[in-house]
Amino acid sequence: MGKSLYDGSEAARGIFQAAGEEVQEWCFNGTKEMLRMTQITQPCIYTVTMAAYGALQEALMEEGSPAMDIIGFAGFSMGEYAALTAAGSIDDYEKGIRIVTSRGQWMNEAGQGADGEPRGGMIAAFGEREDICHCVEMVREDGILECVNFNSPIQTVVAGDKDALARFRQKSKELGHIKAVPLSVGTAFHSPMMEPCTEKLRELLKEADLHQPSLPVYSNVTARPIPASTDLADLMARQAMSPVYWQETIENMIADGVELFVEIGPGTTLTGLVHKISHEVKTANVEDMESLEKTLAILKGEETC
Repeated sequence: MGKSLYDGSEAARGIFQAAGEEVQEWCFNGTKEMLRMTQITQPCIYTVTMAAYGALQEALMEEGSPAMDIIGFAGFSMGEYAALTAAGSIDDYEKGIRIVTSRGQWMNEAGQGADGEPRGGMIAAFGEREDICHCVEMVREDGILECVNFNSPIQTVVAGDKDALARFRQKSKELGHIKAVPLSVGTAFHSPMMEPCTEKLRELLKEADLHQPSLPVYSNVTARPIPASTDLADLMARQAMSPVYWQETIENMIADGVELFVEIGPGTTLTGLVHKISHEVKTANVEDMESLEKTLAILKGEETC
């Protein structure tokens, strides 16, 4: 993950070198099982994302800056920290890696039981949002169970404790119009289970002296650009246990004039979600040198999306 960026871009290589040998080892040689561990996932994804963004900026300058009028940034969950870095709120990468590394550790601890095993998990539910949320209400009982990622018109992610998730899977099967697919994640992110980490995260973010973004950053919590008067430390602390309104975020960005979404970082999951939300906009991505070259061609009008 990220190795071709390291080999092909001086800007990306600088990011990886600042991350340190441990993060490089995780990114370049980590197993799938290792990379699913929250405390490893978050610094790795942040590093690769910022390396890809650095490589894109570097290439734009070398190419004579093909036209790219950036209207705003958005990032899914941990990706919002990369968006804030790109917009200047987090004013250097090393500060950002410290934040996301601590966030990953604290979220992992919040989701563990006394035996060190995850207390919960997440399920991708496919169907109408209203039906999925109603099913959650039907089976929550006294456990933790919430709709936490509103990804597209047909996909909502549910997070909760293991027993509540089992009840949700059984009820969705009985109802017949909701497909429930367990996700391979560390615990119940963006749910009330994450509350223990929020105060520590808030204090860390206050110490980090976050700046107001230079361009709009669309918040996971509100799906709208973060207002200038916002306490960023408080907002991003709450984000860890708040739902991600991704569908609304993309819809609002389109309404505000975004015509091309460029996904920066490993994978194309968000690109797929954009297409499920709207068939009218174009997409590109940068996760390695090959996709970077394709995106540059799209920006120069030499290739279609």
